[in-house]
Amino acid sequence: MDSPSRNDACWCGSGKKYKKCHLHIDERLQELYELGEEVPYRNLLKTAQDIEGIKRSAEVNIGALDYVAEHIQVGTTTEEIDQWVYDYCIKHDAIPADLNFEGYPKSVCTSINEVVCHGIPSADDVLKEGDIINVDMSTIKDGYFSDSSRMFCIGEVSKEKKRLVEITRRAVEAGLDAVKPWCHLGDVSAAVNKVAVDAGYSVVAEFGGHGIGLEFHEDPFVSFVARAGTGPILAPGMCFTIEPMVNMGKAAIDMSDPNGWTVRTADGKPSAQWEVQLVVTETSYELLSW
Repeated sequence: MDSPSRNDACWCGSGKKYKKCHLHIDERLQELYELGEEVPYRNLLKTAQDIEGIKRSAEVNIGALDYVAEHIQVGTTTEEIDQWVYDYCIKHDAIPADLNFEGYPKSVCTSINEVVCHGIPSADDVLKEGDIINVDMSTIKDGYFSDSSRMFCIGEVSKEKKRLVEITRRAVEAGLDAVKPWCHLGDVSAAVNKVAVDAGYSVVAEFGGHGIGLEFHEDPFVSFVARAGTGPILAPGMCFTIEPMVNMGKAAIDMSDPNGWTVRTADGKPSAQWEVQLVVTETSYELLSW
């Protein structure tokens, strides 16, 4: 894209002169591009105004998941969870991003035990002792998108399931530790994958994280089976999710559910997922939604 002159206002809308704002970032990206690296388009780099908007959206997303955490228990139906999320969003002048997205019928995804992702809430799904469940929600507020998910252990859960949930959380933390400006997205992927595989688990390849902020799903796709040193450069302003789906058994998945959404492990063993949303900064990253 064309760049302003050094003393013109920066393209990001900050009001600062270009030389005092994004000039050094654009120059670095150009250098890397000329070296053959994959660099993000400028429209994927979130401005300070964008980040503040995403934070307002994330406040609702985090608050709704906090509400779920306070109320979820044995006997809760996933339909109730969906209603909690919907009501919380509406009360806070926000919209559940999942609702009617590409025909998805509910406000949240509730994935129990062997369900890898996109479990559809239902009055027939009653949480019982020993279940693990991922509650994955996304919020739109003032046009900005936030996204995160959490695992919940219902009642007394087996040591095997608890370990899966904990290792998956550690994998996300390892991914966050690998987020460094001017490194590669593959570095994040490899860090996540190593924690899961070293623990004896497998990582789903078909689904992953994604860019987000001005749209629900933006570039880049965030794989968790990619190699270190590959993929796009992590430029300041990139905003994306880390959300590995870690299986206790094999990585193969079953997408044959007639509802067209729900994904399960092919071997019927449990799966876990945590999701966070972050923005790359000039020195590290800032966590936006969790």
